[in-house]
Amino acid sequence: MSAPRPASELFSLAGRTAIVTGASAGLGARFATVLAGAGATVFAAARRVGRLTELADADARIHPVACDVSLAADRARLVETALTTTGRVDVLVNNAATSGERRAEDESPDTFAEVLGVNLTAPFHLARLAAEAPAHAEAPVGGRSVINVSSILGLVSAAPLGGAGYAASKAGLIGLTRELAGQWGRDGVRVNALAPGWFRTEMTADLFGDERSGRWVERNTLLRRGGDGHELDGALLFLASDASSYCTGQVLTVDGGWTAR
Repeated sequence: MSAPRPASELFSLAGRTAIVTGASAGLGARFATVLAGAGATVFAAARRVGRLTELADADARIHPVACDVSLAADRARLVETALTTTGRVDVLVNNAATSGERRAEDESPDTFAEVLGVNLTAPFHLARLAAEAPAHAEAPVGGRSVINVSSILGLVSAAPLGGAGYAASKAGLIGLTRELAGQWGRDGVRVNALAPGWFRTEMTADLFGDERSGRWVERNTLLRRGGDGHELDGALLFLASDASSYCTGQVLTVDGGWTAR
């Protein structure tokens, strides 16, 4: 049996390259910062380049890339940019998402398809591009790591909140995670999903800004509160690093106990 590795080494991403989509705000911006803090060279992608530049100004390991994940050409260019710059892609965090309409009767088929395009088709294409990229000579012990950011809405209904397209896309992302893990495990590509609960972000500002909705979250969460961004740091680093080298096809739920009710 090999000797235990120090935690600082086990969770280190030094020398590795990571791509984070939807990195201009909220959890995505946090993800990019956390991965860079662990030593990775991070390609932060989003449509709002100004916000990405702010991240890059704060940490030289973060490289802003203008990218609309709904466009196949932009997705290909994002991965190519990382490969051209560092010669490798070790971690992909599929975080970019759109919410669509809350009520199913208000969501047109076209809007439903648009939500699936951003939240499900784009992650599939990016994962494929990352998995097909040439292997680096100094590959991590745990191989490449694809982290699909799903949601508790991919596991349970959150009616009256949520949305049909959003819930379908997040549930589909979990199914995609398991299927890709099954197909690519032999190639050393690990695919896992991160399913956050109710976290305070730009997308949930109205939820937490409303006293009644805030109480609803507290009442239905076992820890009786919403999550703060830093409470996903450990889960993200676990899935991205060698700490999870024997973990694939799994859904890591960080929700304060919402789905345990």
